[in-house]
Amino acid sequence: MTPAMTCLTLAADKSGLPPWSGSTWLLWLFALACGLGAMWAVTWLRRDVLSRDEGSEEMKQISQAVQEGASAFLGREYKWIALFVAIIFALLLLAPMFSDTAAANGLSGKTGIAFLVGALMSALAGYNGMYIATRSNARTAQAAHTGGMEPALSVAISGGAVMGLGVVGFSIIGLCAVLFIFDFQPVIVNGYAMGASLVALFARSGGGIYTKGADMGADLVGKVEQGIPEDDPRNPATIADNVGDNVGDVAGLGSDLMESYVESIIAAMALASVTAFAVDAAKEASVKMSLMILPLALAGLGIIASILGVAHVKFFPGRDAQKSLMHGTYVAAISFIVFAFIACAISGLQYGSEGVSSTNLHTWMGIFKALVLGVIGGVAVGFLSEVYTSAKFGGVRKLADECRMGPAITVTGGIGLGMKSTGWAVLALIFCLLGAYLSAGYYGIAIAAFGMLATTGMIVAVDAYGPIADNAGGIAEMAHMPPEVRGITDNLDAVGNTTAAIGKGFAIGSAAFAAMGLLVAFVHSADITRELTLTNPAVIAGLLGGAMLPFVFSAMLFKAVGKAAFNMIDEVRRQLREKPGIMEGKDRPDYAQCVAISTDGAIRGMLFPGAMAIAVPIIIGLTGYTDALAGLLIGALASGLMLGIFCANSGGAMDNAKKYIEEGKITDPKTGEVQGKGSETHKAAVVGDTVGDPLKDTVGPSINILIKLMAVISLVFAPLF
Repeated sequence: MTPAMTCLTLAADKSGLPPWSGSTWLLWLFALACGLGAMWAVTWLRRDVLSRDEGSEEMKQISQAVQEGASAFLGREYKWIALFVAIIFALLLLAPMFSDTAAANGLSGKTGIAFLVGALMSALAGYNGMYIATRSNARTAQAAHTGGMEPALSVAISGGAVMGLGVVGFSIIGLCAVLFIFDFQPVIVNGYAMGASLVALFARSGGGIYTKGADMGADLVGKVEQGIPEDDPRNPATIADNVGDNVGDVAGLGSDLMESYVESIIAAMALASVTAFAVDAAKEASVKMSLMILPLALAGLGIIASILGVAHVKFFPGRDAQKSLMHGTYVAAISFIVFAFIACAISGLQYGSEGVSSTNLHTWMGIFKALVLGVIGGVAVGFLSEVYTSAKFGGVRKLADECRMGPAITVTGGIGLGMKSTGWAVLALIFCLLGAYLSAGYYGIAIAAFGMLATTGMIVAVDAYGPIADNAGGIAEMAHMPPEVRGITDNLDAVGNTTAAIGKGFAIGSAAFAAMGLLVAFVHSADITRELTLTNPAVIAGLLGGAMLPFVFSAMLFKAVGKAAFNMIDEVRRQLREKPGIMEGKDRPDYAQCVAISTDGAIRGMLFPGAMAIAVPIIIGLTGYTDALAGLLIGALASGLMLGIFCANSGGAMDNAKKYIEEGKITDPKTGEVQGKGSETHKAAVVGDTVGDPLKDTVGPSINILIKLMAVISLVFAPLF
């Protein structure tokens, strides 16, 4: 009998302490209450945002156009996602008919229902964020106009917090429902994670293709060829660009971080079920259930900590946006660590775990150490992302100065900076991963992954705030607001680029840990531990294939972005050529046609990469080479982690180098002339930014979902293999 089957047998055994004991009920109710509390906070923040002044009639019309474009894209995207969801649901429904092993291990229509719930929650999280973000943009610009920095920051962070707290609220409510209905059965609960992951992959990749195709087209024709400012209303691609910020960097972000958050919790549950055991055999069921319910309780504490962090920024915004957001993040992280220590101590857990070469014993203190290591790892990766992407540090400033030498040097320097950034980040993750394993076994690795994302509500809030500030700047430009308004929104947007890079660092780091946890759970569930040796040709073949997949996947996304940008550039040039009055302000550009081009390009570009991520692990598993599949997951994890960090930081560095130049911080050493907007240095930086944009907003974020989606699909379908 495999460990997974043993766990199911224990869960069904009512002779000892049943899974739904009094303490289990209490912790489940606590987590559910925290999830509902997050949704209450979301409701309050939505009302706060919607009560603010939306500005002039022109501002309202621009905001309405962005809202309509974003809603139209999400509607089409979700229809295609629903098709893939239906196919996977059908496979889960039919699995018991084709495999007695699948039926015996609980892989059935019940798993399919959990899968549907996960997909629905992920879609709702994305839509919720998009809805409020498209209504926060004009209000942020108006707040900057009437009150300055502090009111604008308050509105933007409220909009971002609706996204952040909505992500954790939907996640926990859906997970609590699945756990209650299906009695903590591991195979079924894993389906919830797979549903969230599937929607996240398509939402992130599709939204990323949309936003970067539009952004590249708008920048290359508008800034470089025509020499007009960013978000100039004469540029036909401006509305599509602003729509893209919301469908990619908000809706896609919401689904992405929800998937990471959910899978870190479920990975811990899965590892508790297959690698941990009670020191006292009589308490086996009780200890396993305690280990499985603990991440849920910790998630509730993380929600409370996130609300405290959001409240800190909301009510004490300050004039330095970067300090305010970072202080809020620190408040959330420190609060969570204190809460977690109390919770772990109260649990008093003691358990044994299967190690690499021996059996190890662990206590609640080991779990807490692993949790803290996860928080430290997330902060370390986030800080290192800031070092390599913020203009406060030498790397970006040097890159901005190198832009004087032309676009080739700009791109070379940006790529080199991104590659260099993988070094310290990966070393930090290695230290935390080994420390978490030594502290609490494989379970500790998953707990560390959750530690990185325990304050997801706050992390997503400061991440989603960035696109809102960016959109606010676009509306300020298009509505011809005073220059000081654009100065405030540009300041908020520059901070948003750094916080976004930090958020991506957290997501990529947690992806490595969560994927590792899911991989270990898959190895135990498929019972292939003895076959995983480096002398096994199937494992080596899988390793090589897995290392290749993130690159092929990235190439597909790059090509899709390039094609969308090509069509956008062609359309913008056509409109400016056929309607010369546009540049004179006499003719109105056809914004809708550009929105349609971005939508079509994104939908077509996301389908094949997404289908490949789903199909590859299932096909390999069905051939019976589960050892090769394990090798594939390891290879994808190794190369995907490096590629994800490189893409996020390289793109962020080139983006902020451009903004540093736009602030007038670079001068020609010979003439002393400021190399600001419109200069050749600025044009070189814009070219670099257009290369970096798909790196940081399309490829990088999608890769961390890819490695986890393949791992969770392998885990869910393991009984069928």
